[in-house]
Amino acid sequence: MEVSISVPLPHNPYDVKIAPGILNELGENLLPLKLGKKVLLISNPEIFEHYGKTAIESLKKANFEVFTHLIPAGENHKTPESLMSIYNNALENYLERSSTMIALGGGVIGDMTGFAAASWLRGINFVQVPTSLLSMVDASIGGKTGVNHPRGKNLIGAFYQPRLVLIDPYVLGTLPIREFRAGMAEVIKYGIIWDRDLFERLEQAESIDDFTSFPSELLQLILVRSCQAKVDIVSQDEKETGIRAILNYGHTIGHAIESLTGYTMINHGEAVAIGMVAAGKIALKSGLWNETEDRRQYLLIKKAGLPTDIPSQINVENILSSLKTDKKVKEGSIHFILPEGIGKALITEGISNELILSSLR
Repeated sequence: MEVSISVPLPHNPYDVKIAPGILNELGENLLPLKLGKKVLLISNPEIFEHYGKTAIESLKKANFEVFTHLIPAGENHKTPESLMSIYNNALENYLERSSTMIALGGGVIGDMTGFAAASWLRGINFVQVPTSLLSMVDASIGGKTGVNHPRGKNLIGAFYQPRLVLIDPYVLGTLPIREFRAGMAEVIKYGIIWDRDLFERLEQAESIDDFTSFPSELLQLILVRSCQAKVDIVSQDEKETGIRAILNYGHTIGHAIESLTGYTMINHGEAVAIGMVAAGKIALKSGLWNETEDRRQYLLIKKAGLPTDIPSQINVENILSSLKTDKKVKEGSIHFILPEGIGKALITEGISNELILSSLR
């Protein structure tokens, strides 16, 4: 059954479509958008091997002229150099302002493709076809695009909305278990900051750490509820001037951990999981929520097979230093997203270095 969620932004509205097998109908779903004929399909080799042929056949059936560009998998390839390779392909194939870039992949491919589309010819069409759980429930929606700077994650980027997000749950069948668990970190995040019922449904589930043991109805539920939560928040605050910042729960410390480990040892979802545990400790020490709620969060993160401890080789003092380069620093003050209870979060500032360090330790 297809579910369509509207993203009602005033200047750039679009739909998020969720349906098993919908990748086969990619071209058909693009036709009503009245796009140009040229399409640049951007992916990584592993994803392209599984789903590239299906995507290309669907696009050609709808009479699109398809070009492809592959970037090696991994956060360490989310760089200005990879971005330049996309520009070179766009130039070689004479992409026009009416042309479209399609991201077929996870969050790394989606972020880079979106930023390339935002900046090529000052903005061309962009479509998200996420293939990881993390990108389905989070990265593909909301228009955050960009690449990493060697000293910080996503420091180079822009807000640029896709024309369409197409989610096919079937593609999760080839997702490595570690990446599935990484996506569950973002799902748990929504439960903490926005959707208490979603959090409780995950608590009640027999298992949430492996796609193969996930009932199809529960998978559909987490996709729809997570996407709807993201849409509800983004539609209120497209450019992150207010409430949208709560989507960064767990990300402040998480981004620092990713950066300090060179984007190779800890993936994004794992870093967010550790960041949520740390933020939960800060909230507990600040009196924002109680030990029972903090423990429930910890147990659900463990249930999803995610890490809860900072890697031993990271000095917590270095995390504090890294936080100062984060995008969420304002006038020298680090803004933390902290839970007030399960289902509700707030934006805070003025958290002392001592409190951060004691929580990290």
